[in-house]
Amino acid sequence: MRKTRVMVWNENIHERESEKIREIYPSGIHEAIAEGLRECDSFDVKTATMDMPEYGLDQNTLENTDVLIWWSHLAHAQIPDEVAERVRTRVLDGMGFIVLHSSHLCKPFVKLMGTCCRSKWRENDEKERIWIIEPAHPIAHGLPEFIELPCEETYGERFEIPTPDELVFVSWFSGGEVFRSGACWKRGLGKIFYFRPGHEAYPTFYREDIRQVLKNAADWAKPSCGPKPTLGNVKTPYENVKLVDRSDEFHP
Repeated sequence: MRKTRVMVWNENIHERESEKIREIYPSGIHEAIAEGLRECDSFDVKTATMDMPEYGLDQNTLENTDVLIWWSHLAHAQIPDEVAERVRTRVLDGMGFIVLHSSHLCKPFVKLMGTCCRSKWRENDEKERIWIIEPAHPIAHGLPEFIELPCEETYGERFEIPTPDELVFVSWFSGGEVFRSGACWKRGLGKIFYFRPGHEAYPTFYREDIRQVLKNAADWAKPSCGPKPTLGNVKTPYENVKLVDRSDEFHP
């Protein structure tokens, strides 16, 4: 059986520009995430960063990716619209898409959600408790009743996303905020999972429980390999089909 081809994409700016962040993630956030995924024999894991040709998101790379994991924070606007559209189209055609932490504002996710995707937030080293509210969901496999992070960036509602198809995690913070921190959607033939933790100033992606979430999510989000229905005489579901996209009206 062919391995699931997973690509971890990271803008890789904090690690290059901040000595403090580089001490936490000396090989980059993408490599810390990839390291955990490589513990699973069923994954073929690669990484890419935005300083690569075509931002590491050329058509050939995406066509050979089953699940794309995305981390970004500072450079959402620097990704060209045509590259974001390339990612969106691949998701609609079946590629899984896992969006981490502040990547909720990345262009591909905003386009796929059709809303602005903004939330409340503050940086204050508060405790986060991630409650698993759907223990039967595949993404919750092997997890405890809750995951407690001693220090994380705080996010709070209202989170401007469409109602999730499935809500797996809800976070509570010691400052009182709550947040929908593990949400799933289907778009076209693809599956999308948003996972809130992962601020660059904390070693969150080295934790075994967080790595377990990402392993579960990558396995859940991989293409189902089910039938691809045709539209008229169009050979593939989304090839040459003009889709109305009004997400720019909501982009912050």
